[in-house]
Amino acid sequence: MTMPPRYPRDMTGHGPNPPAGPWPNGASVAVSLVLNYEEGGENSLLHGDAASEAFLSDIAGAQPWPGQRHWNMESIYDYGARAGFWRLHRLFTERGIPITIFGVATALARSPEQVAAMTAADWEIASHGLKWVEHKDMPEEEERAQIAEAMRLHSEVVGRPPTGWYTGRCSLNTLRLTAELGLPWISDAYDDDLPHWIRAGDRDQLVLPYTLEANDMRFATAPGYTTGEQFYCYLKDSLDVLRSEGRAGAPKMLSIGLHNRLIGRPGKIAGLIRFLDHAAGFEDVWFARRIDIARAWAEAHPPRHRERPSAMDRETFVARFGGIYEHSPWIAERAWSLELGPAHDGPVGLANALARIFRSASEEERLGVLRAHPDLAGKLAQARHLSADSTAEQASAGLDALTDAERARFEALNDAYVDRFGFPFIIAVRDHDKAGILAAFEARIDNDRAAEIATACTQVERIATLRLAEALS
Repeated sequence: MTMPPRYPRDMTGHGPNPPAGPWPNGASVAVSLVLNYEEGGENSLLHGDAASEAFLSDIAGAQPWPGQRHWNMESIYDYGARAGFWRLHRLFTERGIPITIFGVATALARSPEQVAAMTAADWEIASHGLKWVEHKDMPEEEERAQIAEAMRLHSEVVGRPPTGWYTGRCSLNTLRLTAELGLPWISDAYDDDLPHWIRAGDRDQLVLPYTLEANDMRFATAPGYTTGEQFYCYLKDSLDVLRSEGRAGAPKMLSIGLHNRLIGRPGKIAGLIRFLDHAAGFEDVWFARRIDIARAWAEAHPPRHRERPSAMDRETFVARFGGIYEHSPWIAERAWSLELGPAHDGPVGLANALARIFRSASEEERLGVLRAHPDLAGKLAQARHLSADSTAEQASAGLDALTDAERARFEALNDAYVDRFGFPFIIAVRDHDKAGILAAFEARIDNDRAAEIATACTQVERIATLRLAEALS
């Protein structure tokens, strides 16, 4: 049978309880300073492009100039290489702050002195693609070829291959294509405050999310910053919030994006200097290259493989989850046809998918599910004819070890309840002890039928959630 539509985006991530950041010396925040080196790799007729660059400069409302060089635009980029880079180089080396370069391969090839300075400072030089251009309209094979050429040229210019990758202006294929390279990390994602793993073909790929907001690009886009002070305030607030979360037991990662031609201007770099002064006052802030962050994360949190219900074929899915709702495999059969995805690969998400089918079923179908449940401590239990799940659940509350008086009381309540409502008493026994179950039984038997059907259905869903939590732990 053809797989129904599946939703590929992962909106769950680490969930409500993210793993602890494994940063050295118990740091609350790992700060990754990224300097994008794009000067000489931007759109230009000199670089074989059809028009001039129009993105991320101090020229307000810049538009491409088809068939023409744009001298003003080129000179702004030149400023980044000639002046901005060296101002930033002095700042970081004098303070001993390690950084990561996102280097466009053709830009690095046109800047040998800057590459030598990066190497001497022991900065990580990651790849920012072959050229700093849009990839969104590239055919897949063209993009694959550009990625391969970027790897070749980077290795030739720098003397070693990149340890990570960030395209930036990427296509729908970029993350998959760069994951095929087998690099320690890639960063074309903005989806988290912590690293995370994705499955790329037959291998696991670590993703270090990047940022477009703690980023000096906001000096050249709207809404954005107009003064260094605004940039400082945003970075300071980001760090302070993440430190607070880290000290509460959930260490985080803060990426900060920088560009030579933007933050390298005197009035803008003042805000970055203020931020570095602020951060220097905290012993629990770890400035690190992205490769150092990736290594720390991979060692402490290696990839973990688990069942993915959304990827199962129908037969496997029903065999695995058909018994979650007591003797009602039709619920799993219908749930398999929903738009499942990564959000449904954990117990909470899959419980929701199954519950949707149960809730949208006809009243008679839902009553059939209620009637499929056994009596508590009833004849089926005594004859050991319960399902494995029901047997374990009733035993967890001590219903398999009743006194004669307790058994007689349960049997009397069972008979009275079924006579009144037409289905057995249902309760998520793992949430209660024996006394609590008996008290709920005695209280609910006086409900009207509509209220008790609603309560029983809620308990059926709760039982399913608990079963899935155990099955998918």
